[in-house]
Amino acid sequence: AGGPAALLALTVGLRTLNCFLVQTSFVPDEYWQSLEVAHRMAFKYPLGPRGLNNYGYLTWEWASGLRGYSYPLIFASIYKALQLLAKDDVQLLIWIPRLSQAVLAAFADVKLYSLVRHLENAETAKYVYFCQLCSWFTWYSCTRTLTNTMETLLTIFALSYYPIKGSKKGSSCTYLALIAFAIVIRPTAVIPWIPLVFSHFLQEQRKADLILHSCVPVGLVTVGTSLIIDRVFFGKWVLVQLNFLKFNVLQNLGTFYGSHPWHWYFTQGLPVILGTHLPFFLYGCVLAPKRYRIFLMTVIWTVLVYSTLSHKEFRFIYPVLPFCMFFCGYSLKHLKAWRKSAASFLLLSNLVPALYTGLIHQRGSLDVMSHVQQLCSDSYQSQAFVFFMMPCHSTPFYSHVHCPLKMRFLQCPPDLTGNESYIDEADVFYSNPLSWLKKEFHNDTLLPSHLIFFSVLEQEISSFLALRGYEKTATVFHTHVPQGRVGSHIYVYRKKT
Repeated sequence: AGGPAALLALTVGLRTLNCFLVQTSFVPDEYWQSLEVAHRMAFKYPLGPRGLNNYGYLTWEWASGLRGYSYPLIFASIYKALQLLAKDDVQLLIWIPRLSQAVLAAFADVKLYSLVRHLENAETAKYVYFCQLCSWFTWYSCTRTLTNTMETLLTIFALSYYPIKGSKKGSSCTYLALIAFAIVIRPTAVIPWIPLVFSHFLQEQRKADLILHSCVPVGLVTVGTSLIIDRVFFGKWVLVQLNFLKFNVLQNLGTFYGSHPWHWYFTQGLPVILGTHLPFFLYGCVLAPKRYRIFLMTVIWTVLVYSTLSHKEFRFIYPVLPFCMFFCGYSLKHLKAWRKSAASFLLLSNLVPALYTGLIHQRGSLDVMSHVQQLCSDSYQSQAFVFFMMPCHSTPFYSHVHCPLKMRFLQCPPDLTGNESYIDEADVFYSNPLSWLKKEFHNDTLLPSHLIFFSVLEQEISSFLALRGYEKTATVFHTHVPQGRVGSHIYVYRKKT
C-alpha cells in the first residue's frame, strides 16, 4: 500500500540521516562556488568603519567569468527566505542548503528505481536501488553543495525521461531541458550526454522535428535564462560556458591545480569511487542485454574524455556512478545463490568508508569554524581579525560565519597573463613562512587577533608566535593522514591583549 510514496518517504529519511552523518570537508568548491557566492548575493551590509560590505568572497573564477550565478541563485533564494523570516541563524545557513540537496538526492534515488522498474522489473529495480543507497561515494557526495552533485542528480532525472531503445517511456523536451540546466550549472555535464543524445538522434525517425521542436527551443530558453541571470549579477553580458571551455580545454589552465597521468581514472578514479561495487559492475556489464550498451558506452566515453585533461579529480566522474549502479544491481539480481552474501558484503564493505570519510576524515576545517563563529557574539567583534594561514580555500568563509568579521586567507589564483615566473601568495608564504610573517606584519598594529593554521606549520613559526604574544586557544582534529601542508590538527592562536 502506498508503494511509491512510502519508498520516497523512506529514501528522504535515509538521505536526511546521510546529510547529518557527513560532517567533513571534501573540496573547496563545496562552499566557494555555491554557498559563499550565495551569501554575497543574499546578504549586504552597509559600509562600516572598516569598509566591509563584500559580505561573501568571490574567487578569481568569478572575476574571470568562468562561473555562472544560476546554481548559487538556488541557495541565495533559500538564504533570502530565511532572512525574510528572521531565521538567518548561521547553523540554518549551513544545514538548510545541505538538507535541500539531501531531499533532491532522495528524489533522484527513487527516479532511478522507477526507471529500472520500467525497463526491467521490480526485483532488478530493488537491487539497483540497494546498490545506489549503499555506495560509499554517493553517500559521501550526494548531500554536498557541489556543482558535481547537482550535475549527477540532474543526470538521473534526465535519464528517467530519456527514450531508451525499446522503451515506451520518454520525453525529448523534458530530458533535454534537464541536460541543458545541468550544462548551465557545470558545462562538463555535456560529456556523458554526447553518446546518449547521438544515439537518440540516430533512432529518431523525425530528426528535423527533434532539432527544431525540442533542441533549438530548449537551448534558446536555457542559454537565454542563464545569460540574463549572469547579466544581472555580473553587471555585464558574460557567456560563462564559453569562458569555462576556453580555460579548461583550450588553454588547459586547470593543470595549475595539479596534473595526473592519462590512465588515472582507469587505475584509480573509477576503482576508488566504485569501491567494492567494482566486480559487480564488471559482471553486470557482461550480463546486461545489448540495449543497455549505451549506458556502458556513456561510462567509457566519459572516463576517456576526462582522461585527456591533465587535472583529474574523483568528483569529476561522479555523474557516471548511477550508470555503474545499474550494472551492479543487474548483476546482483542474477547472482541467485550468492545474492544474500553479496548484498551483505556490499553493505558492510561500504559502511566503513562511508562513515569514516563522512564523520572523521578532514573534519577539522569545518569544526574550526565554530571557534570563528564565537567571535561574532563577542563584544570584541569589531577588533577581531582572523587570518587563515593554510593552503588557500581550506575552510569555508562568510557562509559559515555570517557576521562581518575581518578575515583573510592566503591567495592562490593562477596566472592568466602568461608570466612564467609567477608564484602565488600561498606558495611565497610556504617557501619561508617566518620571513613572510615578519615582512607582512612588520608593525604590531597590523597583526591579526587570531591565527588559524595546520599543526605542521607550528614549529616553523614558533618564534614569531612567542615574540608577538600569541597563545594557543584551540586544537582541532583534522585527519589521520596528514600530507604536505595539511597537518593532522588545526591550531587556533589568539593574540594576548
